[in-house]
Amino acid sequence: MLPLDEIKPQQSIELLKSLHILTRDGKINQDSRRKLKQVYHLYQFIEPILTEVSIDEAPFHVIDHGAGKSYLGFILYDLFIKLTQGRVTGIEINPALVEKSQALAKTLAFDRMSFVQADVAHAMEVVNDRVDVVTALHACDTATDDAIHFGIHKEAQWIVVVPCCQAEVASHLKKTKSIMLDNPLSELWRHGIHTREMGSHLTNVLRCLLLESQGYQVTVTELVGWEHSMKNELIMAKFIGQKNNKSKRRIEKMLDEFGLQALQSKFLI
Repeated sequence: MLPLDEIKPQQSIELLKSLHILTRDGKINQDSRRKLKQVYHLYQFIEPILTEVSIDEAPFHVIDHGAGKSYLGFILYDLFIKLTQGRVTGIEINPALVEKSQALAKTLAFDRMSFVQADVAHAMEVVNDRVDVVTALHACDTATDDAIHFGIHKEAQWIVVVPCCQAEVASHLKKTKSIMLDNPLSELWRHGIHTREMGSHLTNVLRCLLLESQGYQVTVTELVGWEHSMKNELIMAKFIGQKNNKSKRRIEKMLDEFGLQALQSKFLI
């Protein structure tokens, strides 16, 4: 077990125990330490955003999309939001996880934290008020795209995502491999491991272009060192309201170039 010197002093120990980051006797193991380090590091990026949207004690709304066990939502609420006029809504399709998160928020008296069991289409209907920040931490495969589409639809001031596994584009590259042989670029994904890597990279590039095309200014950076997680890319997008047609045209050209026309509805909205 490891010492607790890396836990923030204002952090609720009961919360960390409930999230199984700490054991019942208050110890932390190596796996939990990595998870906590990732969330804390992401918090360092999100804290200035929360400060911006809460200026002059204004109320604000954070959506944790594809929340899972809601590690990020609970940490954001505990470290920052509970001392402001803000609130958090976790969106998760798994009803069991939603029920557990609701119970934990009630136990901890996190009164401005709520949870919705919904897919992306239903979430757009049930969350009908203003959204300031959308987050998604390791939302698997297309769940990151759901968060991005949700944020764009709501014109969120900020969209902050750390993508997880990304199989959809890779599966399309694999399907079209045989008809792309005359294109020398197909060598980039001829081998299986390269197909996965290329699919992941292309997915995030197209996500960034989509955000730009819909009026967001995008920054991409590394979240933590690779020794802590291979799922390490942080995409931060600030709404500036000026749609970028050049980015839209580049999406169209890339989809054509890589034989991904079937994904137009995902990246061209």
